[in-house]
Amino acid sequence: MARALQLAERGRWTADPNPRVGCVLVRDEVCIGEAWHERAGEPHAEVLALRAAGGDAAGATAYLTLEPCSHYGRTPPCADALIEAGVARVVAAASDPNPRVAGQGLERLRDAGVAVAAGLMAAQSEALNPGFFRRMRDGRPYVRAKLAASVDGRTAMAAGESRWITSAAARRDVHRWRAASSAIVTGVDTVIADDPALTVRDVDGDWLAPRRVVIDTDLRTPPDAGLLADERGVVLIHGGTMPAREAERVHAGAELWQVAPGEDGHVSPLAALDALGAADINEVWLEAGSRLTGAWLQAGWVDELIVYLAPHLMGHDGQPLLTVPGLEAMSDRIALRWQDVRRVGDDLRLTMTMRDDAEDG
Repeated sequence: MARALQLAERGRWTADPNPRVGCVLVRDEVCIGEAWHERAGEPHAEVLALRAAGGDAAGATAYLTLEPCSHYGRTPPCADALIEAGVARVVAAASDPNPRVAGQGLERLRDAGVAVAAGLMAAQSEALNPGFFRRMRDGRPYVRAKLAASVDGRTAMAAGESRWITSAAARRDVHRWRAASSAIVTGVDTVIADDPALTVRDVDGDWLAPRRVVIDTDLRTPPDAGLLADERGVVLIHGGTMPAREAERVHAGAELWQVAPGEDGHVSPLAALDALGAADINEVWLEAGSRLTGAWLQAGWVDELIVYLAPHLMGHDGQPLLTVPGLEAMSDRIALRWQDVRRVGDDLRLTMTMRDDAEDG
């Protein structure tokens, strides 16, 4: 199963919006075929592994990182392919959270006389596909928020100058994260201030271009913004304050997604995430300013926080890492859990997830 998970990892940049899945076929303690799901619409890992095994698959054990599908989508059911090949046993790491599958693949195998086991390294399988599991269960994507700051927690000088806080190595690392994401999301204030491209650069290999999304309640994105002129397209999620015809004229070249604004009049994180989930977005890379990122984090819609810390000081007049109002007592703290700390170039990359229980002290 560990090998199957290694194979599944190879689909990190290309399988979206499908899950990353690996398959290893073993007979008489010898691997006779292995594969991973490479791209949506193309054969799944099970089918590719069966092709690699040829006629030797009969009587084999299939190790799968996810329950085989049991329905017709872009491809036929993988459960049927395993049955037809004569596989004797299937070991699945995790059950498929897709309501169209949800145990039916394993049940179909059992009904055909195939021995079935599930749960081996399930946590690792889900960790490889956090966005797919989240979208299938809750209808919204998994959110990683990226921030870059000096060691004293400043993201820009007082006048707004911010290029470059981190090293070239850290910036290359960010582009790898972008490439592995379904969408890059920013706020309109960042577009106005920086006119970002929100593209993937300097990443080798094959990857799918993530969708570019701007949270823009009142459609303030400048008509001459690079995102609008770029043929790769951009989505503007807005609150409907501008008449539809005017919005289409001013923001020609953009997809306009209208959602109901929240109580504060701004596009709410949940409304934006619901819209992204409906568009089959699994994983969001949130790369925005301190206010938007702070609002999403404070509302509880950030799953993972990735902070690049550079070894220099920018002074107390610099702009803060996050804008999170209302934290007045220690009991108001937003608790985080360490996941990973590592050096990237001259900088540190801190990875944290949200937690509910604040630690004492």
